[in-house]
Order: sequence, then C-alpha cells, then structure tokens
Amino acid sequence: MTRPFFSRDRISHFELFDRHAETAINKIKERMNTGEAIEFQDLISRFTLDSATEFLFGSCVHSLHSDLPYPHTSSSPYKQRGGELSKAEAFAKAFQAAQDVIGTRARVGSVWPLMEFLGDKSAEHMRIVDDYLFPILQNAIERNKQDQVSGILDKENPDGVVEDETLLDHLVKFTSDPVVLHDEILNIMIAGRDTTAITLTALIYLLTQHPETLQRLRKEILQVVGPSRRPTYDDIREMKFLRAVINETLRLFPAVPFDVRYPLKDVLVPNSADPSKPWFIPRMTSLSYCVWLMHRRTDYWGPDAEEFDPDRFLDERVHKYLTPNPFIFLPFNAGPRICLGQQFAYNEMSFFMVRLLQTFSDITLDSSAHAPDTRVPAEWAGVPW
Repeated sequence: MTRPFFSRDRISHFELFDRHAETAINKIKERMNTGEAIEFQDLISRFTLDSATEFLFGSCVHSLHSDLPYPHTSSSPYKQRGGELSKAEAFAKAFQAAQDVIGTRARVGSVWPLMEFLGDKSAEHMRIVDDYLFPILQNAIERNKQDQVSGILDKENPDGVVEDETLLDHLVKFTSDPVVLHDEILNIMIAGRDTTAITLTALIYLLTQHPETLQRLRKEILQVVGPSRRPTYDDIREMKFLRAVINETLRLFPAVPFDVRYPLKDVLVPNSADPSKPWFIPRMTSLSYCVWLMHRRTDYWGPDAEEFDPDRFLDERVHKYLTPNPFIFLPFNAGPRICLGQQFAYNEMSFFMVRLLQTFSDITLDSSAHAPDTRVPAEWAGVPW
C-alpha cells in the first residue's frame, strides 16, 4: 500500500521542507542573537517531526513553534518557563516518551514485561498520541467515503498518487481500518523522523570537527544553488560532494546500527572463509547483523575505514571497495525490503543542509553548553571510534 507513494519525487515535498527549514533557521538566528548555543539535536528533531506529521497526515504539530531548550550554563529568564502544552505539543512530547519506553523494552529483551508488571508504561503516553491522531484518521476515512460517493476519485486510477495528497490520503484508498492506518502512520513516522534527525545531528558534529569539509561543502552549495535560491531536485543531484558527505556520515554513524532478520525457510549461506562449508540456517532463526561494525571494517573499506573522508565515495575507492561489493554499505538496508523512504530522506537531509549553509558560514561545537554528566570524558581523547 505504501510503496507507490514513495515511488516518485514530488514538488510538494520541497515546499514542505522549505517552510519548516525556514522556521528552524529563524530559531537558530534568534538564539544566536542572545549569544547562547543551540542544541542542534533538539532543533533538528523538531524539524523532522513537523515535516513528518505534515507529510504523513497533513496536520503539522508545529513543534518548532515551542521554546527551545537553553544551554546548561544559560542565565536566561525564559530557561525554566513552563505553561500548559497545546494538544499538538502534548502529542510530540508523548510520542517521544512512548518511544523511550519501547526503546527500553528492546534493550532489556524478552523479560521486559517483568519491569512493567504493575502496568504498561507506554499506555498513558499512547493515550495522548491516539487522542490527537484518531480524529485525523476518522476525518480522512470519512472524506474518502464522500469522495467515492460524489465521484471525485479517478475511476481509471483509483489507487494512484495525487500530487498534493498526504500518505494518509493515499492509504485510505486501500483500507478504512483505523487500526491499520494508525499503526502504518506511526511506524513510518518513527522510521522517518528519528533516522533523519540522527543523521543530520551526526553530520553537523562531523563538520565541526572537519572545518575544511564544511567550507568545501558550502562552496559547492553556493556554486550550484547560490546564496538564497531554493534548491531543486536537479540541484541536489548535481551536488556530488553533498551526497558524499551524507553517505560518509551514514557510514560512520548509521541511524539503524544493527538489525535482525528471520529466514522463512531453511537456507545455506556461503562461508567466505571456507566455500566448501556453507552455513546452515534453520527457518525462523534470529539473525542479527551490525551495520555499525560492517561500515568500519578495514577489509571492506580499506585501512582508513575509521576516518571521516567523504572522498571515498568519489574517488577510486568506490570502484575498489563499494562497486564490487555494494552490500558493505547498508544504511537503508538492501534488497526487496530496502527502506521505502530512502530517496525522501536523502532529499530532506540535502535540502536542509543547503538552506543551513546558505545562511551560515561556520559551525562550532560548544562543549561548555553541555551538562557536566553529558560531556565526553577527557580520557576518551584519541581513542578510535
């Protein structure tokens, strides 16, 4: 049901990115005027959440409109300002809290129910999420029914993708089951919001550590797009170094660092150490693999695998390592189950970076703004990633 919606590039995506990127960058400017640091991870998580909610169900939660957190050292009188959250803000906060609970369950493993013997720790958070989401789902279902009765839908292509429709508008053409719609929307929101925010956070961190890369990237952006024009699909395809920087970030800091698969039948897997002795994997066996480690293996990527070097995606190393063995690079997985939103994510990350570096010429990491218990220990200096 979902794949056709992601199978084409649409102008409306870039209009959506532009609106939310402008809001995010204005937030950065406001904070810079105070002389205090901004927590980029929080900012970019709001950008991706606002983009995702508008893209998925046409009801942006406007998390960027709320006050941003202040640095640990801030003396701003607005630092501790509270107040009642709007319904959209409550949704965003509850959505994050529910994810924290689910993340804990995944780390604890199969015994997690023992930790919630007295009650489901995600229940209250999900009640707030559902109170916000279910009316939107019901409205989409009713609107689709009315369109069918009135004959607005294209009878020759009833399941086709319309330029300005949301994913929810697309899905209600296939099912009116609110549970299916609810689960599909939230599943894609988690997949699309967090992964993009994590990658852009890591990218910005890497640029603070490699200012020469930042300046080279900004130079390419200004040459291709200029200082103010909104980038197009063609612009983003033309910026090879921008894609290389994103890919190198995904290589060193894959947003999904490990994954699990289950074979549907008994299989024999080739054994590279001894081709005469393949591995036998019984059906439904849990197979875990770590993309983080695969992306840093020197036998896959060369002796400089631990180093940040975007040129490895542009020079002869592409043909030496990646072209003959494409499965060494799996930030979006691969094969028939490759990430549906891969191109959407590339477009969103590329667009934001263009807008950011059109506006700012330098980015600096302010370690003093971190709370003491969140700072990198001094003894880690010089230790490989």
